[in-house]
Amino acid sequence: MISINNVNQYYGGTQILWDLNLDIKPGSCTCIMGRNGVGKTTLLKCIMGLLPVKNGEILLEGEPLQNKKAEFRAPAGIGYVPQGRDIFPLLTVEENLKVGLPIRKDGAKEIPEKIFELFPVLKEMLQRRGGDLSGGQQQQLAIGRALVLEPKVLILDEPNEGIQPNIVQQIGDVILKLNKEEGLTVILVEQKLGFARRVGEEFRLVERGRVVASDRMDNLSEDLIRQYLAV
Repeated sequence: MISINNVNQYYGGTQILWDLNLDIKPGSCTCIMGRNGVGKTTLLKCIMGLLPVKNGEILLEGEPLQNKKAEFRAPAGIGYVPQGRDIFPLLTVEENLKVGLPIRKDGAKEIPEKIFELFPVLKEMLQRRGGDLSGGQQQQLAIGRALVLEPKVLILDEPNEGIQPNIVQQIGDVILKLNKEEGLTVILVEQKLGFARRVGEEFRLVERGRVVASDRMDNLSEDLIRQYLAV
């Protein structure tokens, strides 16, 4: 589905990603994990075209992405929920959700009912401004906005950061439903080990800009946790 081959990336003169390789299987839920500052968010931004790569390949279903502009990603089938959510605070919930409609290939003009089935609170708050929602509600809105596109791949960057436990539970339920029941490919950057183990099928551990371990989530051992995740 997504293949990343020997990608290098720099902030100014500092190299962040070092010959990074990553393969995401179709229909998988893959958790990208590691301590703060190892390059996880940078990797996602490279996939989304928000940061340039120095060299290497980023492929979506065999099609190169690395030299295409960021606005190509959504029409290509990638939904992205960035860290911090980045909803439009002055737009209503309805307006936020409708942003992605022109990108849909079926020409739909209305928000899919599926979004409200996954996140009923959004239907109740359609006319409220995004900036007036709680943090958990904003996260639901951000995920719903990405799903309006009907993406092939959903990328989430720490969706549980600063979110109350009941919303964390609901987000986990939604990810499991989308992945297990609908076959949506999910890439998740997640710091909470319990959540990652609940929803993730596979893990990729990142250290100093490289993927240093890859396996099924069932094989995430205590030794790996101590070496690459423990603070």
